[in-house]
Amino acid sequence: MTDLETSIATIINVFQKYSEREGDKHKLKKSELKDLLHDELPDLMAHVKDQSTLDGLMESLDADGDSECNFQEFMTFVSVVTACCHEFFEHEEE
Repeated sequence: MTDLETSIATIINVFQKYSEREGDKHKLKKSELKDLLHDELPDLMAHVKDQSTLDGLMESLDADGDSECNFQEFMTFVSVVTACCHEFFEHEEE
């Protein structure tokens, strides 16, 4: 597999690793999303100081209002974080 194919497979596997813990295996409950963020993005989460920030993140991701994060909503989050990281490192090089 190419690097990009491996990356895509990894994103899918990480989502499923957490989503299958409780209830619907195609959606992340709030607790599953919290665990995923803390386990898989510890450097990013080190900047989150309170629960209300996490609650706000969950609400902003929940486009369909079902109080869960489906894969499409999760990918929106991954895309935004990736774009922000790209911009950060692009400015670091200047």
